Amino acid sequence: MLRVSTRGEYGVRLMVDLARHYGGNPRSLSDIAEAEGLKVLYLEQLARCLREEGLVESTRGAHGGYRLSRPPERMRMSEIVRALEGQIAPMICATEGEMAIVCDRLEGCSTKFLWAHVRDAIVAALDAMTLADLLRETEDTRPSLFRRPATMPVQFVPNVSRRRAPSPAPTGGGGQ
Repeated sequence: MLRVSTRGEYGVRLMVDLARHYGGNPRSLSDIAEAEGLKVLYLEQLARCLREEGLVESTRGAHGGYRLSRPPERMRMSEIVRALEGQIAPMICATEGEMAIVCDRLEGCSTKFLWAHVRDAIVAALDAMTLADLLRETEDTRPSLFRRPATMPVQFVPNVSRRRAPSPAPTGGGGQ
């Protein structure tokens, strides 16, 4: 089974939170942990990794925290996933770039084409989506309790009628 580890999952959640607050003040890891239901210690590891890859910037001090290093529209999900998970490889024979371990069956392998095709499809899907695209999708599917307030005021429309619709007239036949 192809799986992304918790490192990838939680790291992407961290990045979505930072994208949600892009342009504002830096976000503390404790605020992100509370918003996402994650452990601060784990977020520290992920934030360090993302900072080393140039995806986030950190600010020290009382009002410090983390922010994206560039707009979410300019961050491809492929670079975020690679920063967190490493090379994308559904099987050892389909590793991106140079393989650290070479399969001894590589030359006569009857399935390496399949795994390379799977890898390329995953990479294409991740390349096609930006962090802003993911944020847009998550904002559309978040429960209304967690959505940001709408920018336009909500208009009150009074309930005009609460009358019940009339019951259908009895047919009178019964069971003849």
